[in-house]
Amino acid sequence: MATEHEAAEMAHGAAEAAHGGSHGAEAVGMPQLDFSTYPNQIFWLLVSLVVIYWVLAKVALPRIASVLADRQGTISGDLASAEEFKLKAKEAEAAYEKALADARTKAQAIVAEARADIQKDVDAAIVKADAEIAAKTAESQAKIAEIEAGSRAAVEAVAKETALEIVAALGGKADQASVAAAVDERLKG
Repeated sequence: MATEHEAAEMAHGAAEAAHGGSHGAEAVGMPQLDFSTYPNQIFWLLVSLVVIYWVLAKVALPRIASVLADRQGTISGDLASAEEFKLKAKEAEAAYEKALADARTKAQAIVAEARADIQKDVDAAIVKADAEIAAKTAESQAKIAEIEAGSRAAVEAVAKETALEIVAALGGKADQASVAAAVDERLKG
């Protein structure tokens, strides 16, 4: 009987020890709230913050900045090209106006001498000049429209990529469709 009683006491002691009974050591609370571990926790917090700062400052932010600078350079170049084509279109229009005025002056001087024959030549020259200038003007306007469309698309692409990278850098998770919808809504007004 003594052995059964001893076995029961041992089982009861083991169960109490497993459940944190009052006979053994005091139950320890959450380690984060134990004041004796605060210096260690503060040290690792500072180490973690320094590592995160370093990664952001040396890796993530320079990459984002270089992408933004590249995109800005591309956009600036496209806008400069658009302005150049616009100036060329204005020059072509001025040349058209000058050529038209010159042709009219010549036509009036020549009409006095030989109205019938010369009038045919002047009309042909005006039609040819109009066609060439119209073709150049249409080509320039098409190029300007293409550059403006390309720059708008580039701005939208940069905004979407940058928004995705910023959300990812801040630790968020966003799908491309929701970011694209947000950027499109913001660009509308």
